[in-house]
Amino acid sequence: MSRPRSFDESAVLTGAMQAFRRTGFSTMSIRTLEEATGLSAGSIYNAYGDKAGLFKASFAHYLNEVLRRRIAAHAAPAKGLAGVRALFQSLLREPGGTSHGCLITNSAIEFGGDGLLPADSLAEAFEILRAALQDRLADAQAANLLPPKLSPAVAALKLVAFYQGVLVLVRAGHDKRTLKQAIDLEFDTLESA
Repeated sequence: MSRPRSFDESAVLTGAMQAFRRTGFSTMSIRTLEEATGLSAGSIYNAYGDKAGLFKASFAHYLNEVLRRRIAAHAAPAKGLAGVRALFQSLLREPGGTSHGCLITNSAIEFGGDGLLPADSLAEAFEILRAALQDRLADAQAANLLPPKLSPAVAALKLVAFYQGVLVLVRAGHDKRTLKQAIDLEFDTLESA
């Protein structure tokens, strides 16, 4: 029988998630994870098995606490295409003014299609975003705001690629004013189609 955890798991996973966003997995030290989580190395191993277990738990936490919340805050069904545009613009404002990028994007770049994360973890992350975008596009099309010939599925996949590209450029320190102009151009073009 396992002992109940005597720490705030959400706070621990948030600290780990932020550390992995900054550093990535490969070069992350246990010492840095101790500092980020407030746990000792022994507690990390007891609770998560190893560094990889903590990473996987923090990745799942990121999906719930960052990705799903960002979609709900900016691109909820009632917000329509303006909400989708706001979702993209929110990528330019990271908490604390940092530019560490997205844990999903960073992980896809670090691990590719195989590696630490099971393939279904990255697939789930991209699917959460793709499905939300497709739903908003289909809603806009049903309201005659987009042409009937537009495929919401294909357009949503294109927007997922654009979303990830914006995040990579943010991480690389690209000028955010120019990125905002690119986002506006994308949505102006979509809305005028």
